[in-house]
Amino acid sequence: MEQCSNQVIVAKNVKKNYQQDSIVVEAVRGVNLTIEKGEFTAIVGPSGSGKTTLLNVLTGLDTPTEGEVWLNGRLLSEMSQRELCDFRRDNVGFVFQAYNLIPVLTVEENIEYVMMLQGVSKNERHRRVVDILKQMGLEGYHNRFPTQLSGGQQQRVAIARAMVTKPALILADEPTANLDSKTSRALLDIMRKLNEETNMTFVFSTHDPHVVDRARRVIILEDGVNVREETRN
Repeated sequence: MEQCSNQVIVAKNVKKNYQQDSIVVEAVRGVNLTIEKGEFTAIVGPSGSGKTTLLNVLTGLDTPTEGEVWLNGRLLSEMSQRELCDFRRDNVGFVFQAYNLIPVLTVEENIEYVMMLQGVSKNERHRRVVDILKQMGLEGYHNRFPTQLSGGQQQRVAIARAMVTKPALILADEPTANLDSKTSRALLDIMRKLNEETNMTFVFSTHDPHVVDRARRVIILEDGVNVREETRN
C-alpha cells in the first residue's frame, strides 16, 4: 500500500473480536481511519464503544482479528514482537489516566527512562529533561518523587515523558479522567500549545468535554465503528 509521508496512522477495515465463554464480542467492527502528522484528534464514544480497543490495535498493543494497520509508514503485522516493542518505544508516547510514573524514581529519572532504553547519552538526556520541564511549567522539579506532586503535576510529568523522545505519535487514553476541571483545562491548553509549536501528533481517547472542545478533529465511535467526525479550526 502506498503511504503518504504525512500519514502517521492508516487503518484499513480493522476488526477486533474477543471470545467470552461461548460468545464472540465484536469490539471493533471495520474501522477505516487515517491520522496525519500534526493532528490534535479526539476519539469519543460511550463506554463499550471500542475506543480503548481501537487505540490498542492502532499502536500494536493488540492484534486485529482482520484488517491492516500502518504506523509511521510500517505495517505492524510484518514485525516480530521484539521489533514491534522497539518500534513502539521509538515512535509512540503513551499518556494514561493513572499517570504510570515509577514511584522510586525522581521526576528527571522518570522522564529520561525511555531515552536510557534508546541509548541517548547522559548529557543529552539531561538537556532534554531541562527543556521539557520548562515547557511543562515544572522547572526545579527534577529531584522530586511522584508522591511529592499533585495529580496535575504527575500528569504533566507523564506528558513530558511521552514527548521528550519526539515520537511520531502521542497517544492519550482518558488523560484527564483523574483530574478536576480546572487542572484538566490547564493541562489540555499546555498540550494544545505544544502541538501547535512542535507539530507533534496527539490522539486522545476520551469522553471529557474539555478534550472534545479543544480537539481540531473529533471522531465519533459507536458500537466499534467510526460513524462520523467533526473538524474544527
